[in-house]
Amino acid sequence: MTQNRTQPTDRTVEDFLAAVEHPARREDGFELLNLMRQITGQEAVMWGPSIVGFGSYHYRYESGHEGDAAAVGFSPRKANLALYGLTYGPDAGQLLPRLGKHKTGVACLYINKLDDVDREVLAEMIRTGYSHVMAELHLP
Repeated sequence: MTQNRTQPTDRTVEDFLAAVEHPARREDGFELLNLMRQITGQEAVMWGPSIVGFGSYHYRYESGHEGDAAAVGFSPRKANLALYGLTYGPDAGQLLPRLGKHKTGVACLYINKLDDVDREVLAEMIRTGYSHVMAELHLP
């Protein structure tokens, strides 16, 4: 069985965020770090070279592939902020229309900057996404 490419690393999240070139993206990254830390009660861990993750869960697909991933997290990319785990919660469909300017992918939520979204709705999406991943998707 192949090993997941995205694994927890020893790199510090603060060093990673401090090195983000775009000043607004760097500032948003530090704000997300504090928000996700507060909501999840978890310390941030770097997953691979560019994902800041909070908590972890074990998954197993029908194909037999299994591994561990961050329960929720984000990556301050050049084009946008990619947020992970927030669209999994059962309330995501009701919250997304109230969030503000965003795009969604298969497992990601993309926003250009935090000022484009309602922070209270974002916080609720983090809360419900994290809870759902840990209670429903996590396999011991």
